[in-house]
Amino acid sequence: MMKRELVMATNNAHKLEEVRQILGEAFCVRGLSDIGCTEDIPETADTLEGNALQKARYVHEHYGVDCFADDTGLEVDALGGAPGVFTARFGAMNGYGESHDADANIRCLLDKLENADSRTARFRTVIALIKGQEENLFEGIVEGKILPRRAGEGGFGYDPVFAPAEADGLAFAQMTAEAKNAISHRGRATQKLAEYLMRD
Repeated sequence: MMKRELVMATNNAHKLEEVRQILGEAFCVRGLSDIGCTEDIPETADTLEGNALQKARYVHEHYGVDCFADDTGLEVDALGGAPGVFTARFGAMNGYGESHDADANIRCLLDKLENADSRTARFRTVIALIKGQEENLFEGIVEGKILPRRAGEGGFGYDPVFAPAEADGLAFAQMTAEAKNAISHRGRATQKLAEYLMRD
């Protein structure tokens, strides 16, 4: 069977690997470096949907390929839904390390929740697909809670402190890639993307 080729608007190796595992053998997923895109793509929207569309539109317009992009936010109830669209920059915005520094982001989050009564949270991923002249959005949500301390060695980002509701208290970082992908926010959004693409 001929593999369908897709471009994902990211150079994040963790994201690419996760999406490749979820989409399986039917798709060949290339990243931005594979199409020669080395510039920083703007992410200036105030919603996940807006950022995902902004990235996908940029690649489609500048490189002439069908592509998809995602944006993911961690929404913590005790913080009024923050960090949300600022998830990757949360630590830096609060004086902890550099932007996109996972360790700094986690330290910042745990400090802010130190005396919180509620630790409920959710991860939400929005994928924007541009195929020809059509734009489509796919959303995946996983409910859970923020653990009081890090657990596990796997995953990336906030995975050591986020425990999905379906995992009996285990952090994403304590789960196998297959188990995480089956219930994760990105897994659910990517599954919807795959189902849409397989209709063709």
